[in-house]
Amino acid sequence: MSTFHVGVNLLWLVPGVVGGSEEYTTRALLALAESGDPDLRVTIFALGQFADAHPEVAERFPVVAADTDGHRKAERVARESTWLPRALAHYGIDLVHHAGGVVPPGPLVARTPAVLTIHDLQPLVMPENFSPVKRHWLGTMLPRSARRARLVFTPSEPASASVVDLLGVPASQVMTVPHGVEPSPLPEPSQLDEVRARYRLGERTILYPAIPYRHKDHATLVAAFAQLAPSRPDVTLVLAGGPGPLEAELAATIRASGVGAQVRRTGRVPWPDLSALYAMATVVAVPSRFEGFGAPALEAMAVGRPLVASDTTALPWVVGDGGRLVSPGDITAWADALAAVIDDPTEQERMAVAGRTRAASFTWERTAQALVAGYRRAFSMGEDEQQ
Repeated sequence: MSTFHVGVNLLWLVPGVVGGSEEYTTRALLALAESGDPDLRVTIFALGQFADAHPEVAERFPVVAADTDGHRKAERVARESTWLPRALAHYGIDLVHHAGGVVPPGPLVARTPAVLTIHDLQPLVMPENFSPVKRHWLGTMLPRSARRARLVFTPSEPASASVVDLLGVPASQVMTVPHGVEPSPLPEPSQLDEVRARYRLGERTILYPAIPYRHKDHATLVAAFAQLAPSRPDVTLVLAGGPGPLEAELAATIRASGVGAQVRRTGRVPWPDLSALYAMATVVAVPSRFEGFGAPALEAMAVGRPLVASDTTALPWVVGDGGRLVSPGDITAWADALAAVIDDPTEQERMAVAGRTRAASFTWERTAQALVAGYRRAFSMGEDEQQ
């Protein structure tokens, strides 16, 4: 195969705003750099602040910056539709990877063959979770984008199946490019003590790291915790994650629970603190009603923490036999499952081993291999058409 040049469109990636897809995309790019494929060149097209936010990526790949910060969506979409295709042509891009779920509109964009990452199809499955404008935009653009791409990448097999079922993309044109995980070194006991004291945590903790969006379903977890907390005063529910659209509603739910004194809403925490919160968690809970992948579940298993997660969308595929699965929204079932883990050290040890074993199959090397295979296949499709 001849050398080919891939451009990665990251104009959609506003650092610190887009959530888990930012971590997945940037870490996948680092894994791609580490793969060292001699036939592949990669250039990134991104917002002006991307290189400062992710210097480790900018050190590995050329970054072409657009003169916009991405916070004004209309301006950002206009740049994707006009500036980006001209830049792709100027830099000799053979294949463009639109990594944010949408192929930008406009006739100029279609000049460069494309692959597309769709992280999930929640806008089509749960449209009530989105504003009318965003619902209309994604409801129109997701099917159109999938048709324009040579291949569609998703982070999990269930997400791939949903692209086939809901968008009508042939299964042969959909590839799974899963997340990976790198277990962090365990924090020193002194760091754990310092974090425990700073956030005023009890001896036992339930951790849920998620921005409060509707589908994350913090309400079910708070209600379940209200059933078990009164008889377990040493247990703290830790709700970590940056502010989200349901922040006020979550605060009201905590106040009304009757156990607010045992709940900590930390807001966004730096990674060293989050690593410590994972390490000291008695159990990690992921009650989300919809996930294209479910990175917190994988992160919990990787560090050997017992995991209780919702039995829905991609989570069973990620968790396998590495954790307990509970019906989403079933408050009593969640309370029972969490209590069964919290109160049984033997079960905690068993789940720790099972989780680590399951997480070991999700490596960033596997991610990079899948990504390179997808690029090669999409590029070859063009070569075949030219023969």
